[in-house]
Amino acid sequence: MVVPPLLRAVIMGPPGSGKGTVSARIIKHFGMKHLSSGDLLRDNIQKRTEVGILAKSYIDQGQLIPDDIMTQLMLNELKGLNQYNWLLDGFPRTVAQAEALDKECQIDTVINLDVPFETIKCRLTARWIHPASGRVYNLEFSPPKVQGIDDITGEPLVQRDDDNPETVTKRLQAYDAQTKPVLEYYREKRLLKSFSGTETNKIWPHIYAFLQTKLPDVNQKDATTTR
Repeated sequence: MVVPPLLRAVIMGPPGSGKGTVSARIIKHFGMKHLSSGDLLRDNIQKRTEVGILAKSYIDQGQLIPDDIMTQLMLNELKGLNQYNWLLDGFPRTVAQAEALDKECQIDTVINLDVPFETIKCRLTARWIHPASGRVYNLEFSPPKVQGIDDITGEPLVQRDDDNPETVTKRLQAYDAQTKPVLEYYREKRLLKSFSGTETNKIWPHIYAFLQTKLPDVNQKDATTTR
C-alpha cells in the first residue's frame, strides 16, 4: 500500500472572513493538525515563555511582532508535527515569513478566502463574544438564545472595541496591505487557491471538494453542509 504524501497547507483570509469556521471544518473532515499563530501567541504569553514575554512587549507598545520572532515561534511548533498533515492559520503574514517557511518545508496549497470587505464589516460589527471561553456569536446568523447572554454559562456577552465600524475598516485595510504581497508570492508559485463568496456555507462545499482531491474525509457524514 502506497502511503500518500503529507499535506502542508496554509489558510488565509481577513478577520471576519469565516477562517475560523472553515479551519474547524477542515480539521473535522480531514483530520489535519491546526496551527494558529494567534492561539500559539496567546498560549506563550499566558505561560510567560521567553518568546511570549518578548512578543507581549511589542503588542503592549502597539507594534507588530517582528518576522524573526513569529517565524521562530511557528517553526519550533512545526517540528513536532512532522508526521501529520497540517494547516497553518495566521502565518505566514509577510513575504519574509513565507520565505523562511519555504526553507523548512514544502507548502502544497494556500487556501485564500476572498470575501468582500463590505460583507466582513457587516459580520464583525454584529459580533459579540464571551470573554472567558472565546465563544463568538453573530447577531445575524448565529445569535445567542437569549440576547446578550452566553448560551452555556449564562454570563454576559461583550463587544470588542475593535469591532466598531471605523476600527474594522482600518483592520481590513491593514490586512490587505500586509498580505497582498504574500498572496502574490504564492500565486507566482501556483500554490494559491482562492474561494470567493459572501457566505461561509456556500464557500465551504468548494473548499471541501478541492481538499477531497488531496485527502480522504475521515468524517463522511454531512460533509458539505456541516456548520
